[in-house]
Amino acid sequence: MAWFDRFIKGRPKSKDDAKSRLKLLLIHDQVDLTPAQMDQMKNEIIEVISRYVEIDDDNVEFRLNKEEDGVALVSTIPVRRVTARAAG
Repeated sequence: MAWFDRFIKGRPKSKDDAKSRLKLLLIHDQVDLTPAQMDQMKNEIIEVISRYVEIDDDNVEFRLNKEEDGVALVSTIPVRRVTARAAG
């Protein structure tokens, strides 16, 4: 019946999608980073973390969140295991 629930509830409204995109753009403007710079920063952070642990590249998430005092970089980086290099 999950398909029925999705049918009843419908898809997220385009208004909500637009609001989310606008919020993301405003946060990026406040931080003053281009999408290319965000990608570069993400890649560099992943490179450093990968020196110590094996990560699940397919499920890495980076986002900027508006906080009371400014903006926070929030990331989820699933770790598969500690590498031999880090243990030694």
